[in-house]
Amino acid sequence: MSMFRRRRRTVPTLNTASLPDLIFTVLFFFMIVTHMRKVTPKVEYQVPAGTELQRLTKKSSVSYIYIGTRADNRQTAIQLNDKFADAGEVANYVSSERERMSEEDRQQMTVSLKVDRHTPMGVVNDVKQSLRKANALTVNYSAVNKSAKK
Repeated sequence: MSMFRRRRRTVPTLNTASLPDLIFTVLFFFMIVTHMRKVTPKVEYQVPAGTELQRLTKKSSVSYIYIGTRADNRQTAIQLNDKFADAGEVANYVSSERERMSEEDRQQMTVSLKVDRHTPMGVVNDVKQSLRKANALTVNYSAVNKSAKK
């Protein structure tokens, strides 16, 4: 009878030594791939379409100004970072943005205007005049590719 004695089988334990490496690899993947938005637009804007477009190469030297209609009262508004402002405050905004940049980025500073296609040109001209006063002469107008827009 001893010949037919049953052996107790044990389930081998799962080796979890490489599990932290796997978790950190996945974490780093998502940290690299995810783009965190710095400013949440509070104005509604539809950028115009264009045919001759170029991408901005160095995003760290770009400051954004949003011009569009406010959702709460449907009036034209200028958004600087997360605050509403008027055209006279643009010069101070550009100066503060220039101060926070590195010396290399200051020389290549670009102001990108994200303007609604139905915004009156007088508002855009007021912003451009304020940019001239702040000596921010490199201005970019955001647009979408005309062939991609349908």
